[in-house]
Amino acid sequence: MKVALIQMNSGHDKAANIASARALMEQAIAEERPDWICLPEVFDFMGGSREDKFAAAETLPGGAAYSMMQELAAKHRVVIHGGSILEKLEGEPRVGNTTVVFNRDGGELARYRKIHMFDITAPDGKQYNESASMKPGDAVVTYEVDGVRFGCAICYDLRFPALFQALADRGAQIIALPAAFTLQTGKDHWEVLCRARAIETETYFLATGQTGNHVQGNEVRATWGHSIVVDPWGHVVARASDGVGYVAARIDPERVGKVRRMIPVAQHKVKFA
Repeated sequence: MKVALIQMNSGHDKAANIASARALMEQAIAEERPDWICLPEVFDFMGGSREDKFAAAETLPGGAAYSMMQELAAKHRVVIHGGSILEKLEGEPRVGNTTVVFNRDGGELARYRKIHMFDITAPDGKQYNESASMKPGDAVVTYEVDGVRFGCAICYDLRFPALFQALADRGAQIIALPAAFTLQTGKDHWEVLCRARAIETETYFLATGQTGNHVQGNEVRATWGHSIVVDPWGHVVARASDGVGYVAARIDPERVGKVRRMIPVAQHKVKFA
């Protein structure tokens, strides 16, 4: 199976973001012919005000970002793991931070809403209060492609190992993590956490990031990028650097079984009261 991770610098021009995502996926498809493509977190809209986010959000199924992914999946017969987009939620004053996955026919294969909200104060003093505008999800989501089971997570979820253990318990062999990791946390924590989650779950870990700056209110905020493919042994088999583009890699699902036979951690788990 060949995978491609799309690295973007999204801003608060939704039409431009969607056009960029389309162009990057078309480039990756033409040059690499992947089976599966992943976009980064909130590839459709980053920054802006709370009101701007609501205006950009889509009622699913449907909307410009949703339709673009659906169209390309069917046109190129490729699975698209749609990073995440802003989703309007009926009767809810907040939006969803939502992954939608499309199969090779353009049909919706899975939908996952980010569970853990990024409510922190960064080392530079910038405050992030995701829960003010986004409603957390509550479901663990997996889906199957060509007999291989994928697990879903988004960005800040990376810091919560229990979610990834739950995905592994549900049979995940590959875990996808679209993200918009901050520059300050990313430079110290991104790779080590991605490798840790891969080692703990003995899965391939595919982490796709936003890169560069975007404007949030009156602040300029920076994201880390460095999209990465990690194998079940924790080896980095592909990575992007700074800047917009993509990284592609071949993965071998049989390696998951080999690693799990060598170190059968799932059989050695102890449940604590």
